[in-house]
Amino acid sequence: MKRTTLPRSADGVRWDGLALGVDGPARPPLRAEVADGRRLVLFQQDQVVLLARQRVTHRGVHYARTGRYTSPIPPLRAETARTYREACPDDDAWFARWAHHFAGALRESANGPLHEGDWQLTRGLPPRWDITPNWARLPQHDPAIGHITWFGHGDPEEDARDMLPLRPLPGPGTARVKAYRRQYREGVLPPVLLWWVSGLDTFLVLDGHDRLAAALAEHGRPHVLALARELPDQWATRYAQPLISHHEQHVTGPERAHAECPPLVETLTRAADRRLGQQLHELVTAPDRTCAWPLPGGSPAWDALARQHAPGWHPDTEN
Repeated sequence: MKRTTLPRSADGVRWDGLALGVDGPARPPLRAEVADGRRLVLFQQDQVVLLARQRVTHRGVHYARTGRYTSPIPPLRAETARTYREACPDDDAWFARWAHHFAGALRESANGPLHEGDWQLTRGLPPRWDITPNWARLPQHDPAIGHITWFGHGDPEEDARDMLPLRPLPGPGTARVKAYRRQYREGVLPPVLLWWVSGLDTFLVLDGHDRLAAALAEHGRPHVLALARELPDQWATRYAQPLISHHEQHVTGPERAHAECPPLVETLTRAADRRLGQQLHELVTAPDRTCAWPLPGGSPAWDALARQHAPGWHPDTEN
């Protein structure tokens, strides 16, 4: 695995994350397999972890968790968490240390999603996927069978979710959660590791279900690192060109309109430059689509898996 520090944030202050060049395998242990463009199954080795089917209206997906998910990251020891914080009191260095820790663990894992290609492991989530409003209600609404709403088209608020745990969140009084709650109060709780899956248009909790439950039990929010495939350079360049052209047009206009007032022109130009810088930064760190593989047997095979692992679930009857 080749690791490279990503470009820093648009303000030039905050550490962003790591770019990961992975040399294999071609087909990972934790992977999505699809049938007919609407059915998805998430496998971990030969275990079915999650089943999903897109709505006929294309406004979201119905999903069913099987409870068979295993984290690809070895358990994190309390002394490791405290050592990392003591060695890295600065948040940038602390995030970087945990990013390298998770990258190494994923590379060695027999249950993870990494496969050949370019990836990124970033600090926090882009503004488009701000899930802050959903944190507080997650412990009260985390069904094994549920729905992920796309575009916010009139679905119940409790079904609009931007993050999906791959196993049920434990209660606030369980032994591991209590231990992590203490780490949260001490300011040493490790980040939660998320994985962007474009076929679901949401983040899955890859590691840190107990840590997530602990932070929420303390009425707080966990720190987050997000894993995703990296957008190829040629696509980033293609998407950037319209932004640059639009910027040039909107800088030239104010310069002409307010030529008699240089201070105003300078202020407007600086604001436009900052806006372009933020847009290009978000583009560079935007995730690419998640790879998926054909499900052998197609739709009939998916239907059989649904009957076996989620009896009584009938997404076909729901729009």
